Amino acid sequence: MRSATLLGAMMVLCACKADGAPNARGHIHKEQSPRVQALVLDTLQRHTAGLKQAADRIAAGFVRVSGAQQETDMRQVLKLLRSPKKGIPELVISPMSFLAVVGPDGKCIARDGEAPDDKMKGMDLGKLFPSVRDALAGTAAMEVGEFASTEAGGKPSVSIVMAAPAHYQGKTAGALVLGIPLWRLQQQLSKQLQMELAGKERVVVWVYVYQGDQLHHHGTPPDLDKIVPDANARKAGLAKSPGGFTGEVAQYGFWYGYGVRPLRVFGPDIGVVIFRMEAEEKSKD
Repeated sequence: MRSATLLGAMMVLCACKADGAPNARGHIHKEQSPRVQALVLDTLQRHTAGLKQAADRIAAGFVRVSGAQQETDMRQVLKLLRSPKKGIPELVISPMSFLAVVGPDGKCIARDGEAPDDKMKGMDLGKLFPSVRDALAGTAAMEVGEFASTEAGGKPSVSIVMAAPAHYQGKTAGALVLGIPLWRLQQQLSKQLQMELAGKERVVVWVYVYQGDQLHHHGTPPDLDKIVPDANARKAGLAKSPGGFTGEVAQYGFWYGYGVRPLRVFGPDIGVVIFRMEAEEKSKD
């Protein structure tokens, strides 16, 4: 409650002062916000294309062998799919956390990685995710879903789940599924913007991904985490400006501009908060 009250007070202060972060807000509105949208769409398009190609490459493995041999063969193929020399380019460099083969019954046959570490083997992905059921019915699909933590008391992993049917001789033999955790998407977006602004001196930029009341991030500055607009502030701003809005907040003598932009490709309550700080925009307090 104290952090929310403090954030509200700071945002009121920002609105009343003559100084602030007009440059940072302008850059976010005109540059970083549309850039993030483009990066997200590009990521989805690349993974959709790569997954489709990879699914058909493994299709024969669903019918030529079975049992333990099928699992062994699929693990080898999964490894090749992400290898720099023989892999699918769209899947080689990727924020995904897993690539998994799913049988016609909806259960995971194997995921990428070594067998002893495979905690997804036998998991009923068809039961968990409508996108997987759609793929097994012959239609590629995507959704944002949750994986229960494999650690006691751990938080579930919220991921973009993409599934593609594997076609063999004109029929759907199985499916290939990948997952991109929202916090990995957040890292990808932050690093890309930071790289693109690397030539700009004294500019700081970070991206957060939100889903409902939750923020998904990893490696962000702890102090910055404290001043991210909360769910109520985001909802209020989007109610006035459904396409997104900008604001500003002061911390440690500097102004940060921020922008909230929904990512409706994922659903009605998922989006990003983009922060930008320019050293020239110092607080007068």
